[in-house]
Amino acid sequence: MACFLVPAGTAIVTAIVRKRIPEKYHMNWLNSMLWGGVVMLAVEHISHGEIVLYPPFLTAGLPEVFPEMMRVGIPMTLSIFLIWRIMVVVAARVSKRVPHKEYRI
Repeated sequence: MACFLVPAGTAIVTAIVRKRIPEKYHMNWLNSMLWGGVVMLAVEHISHGEIVLYPPFLTAGLPEVFPEMMRVGIPMTLSIFLIWRIMVVVAARVSKRVPHKEYRI
């Protein structure tokens, strides 16, 4: 029900600190992936009626929210970080192999 709050909080933090992180780490990729996960989960929860568009917004109480955040939100956020890290490593290796000269035919 509230598992999207973990990647949302992480996306807010990474959006704030991304200017301090070198461009080679492609923080825009990470932010896009995190916000994509947030939107996907929010739409899914809205469609199942777990989130409503009026207060208190969440249809369950705190005893149900925190376990879901721990069980679903944190693993999903860690998975996004792992996939982002793999993308950064692959991009770094590819950029080392590709010559920076322009070839003309």
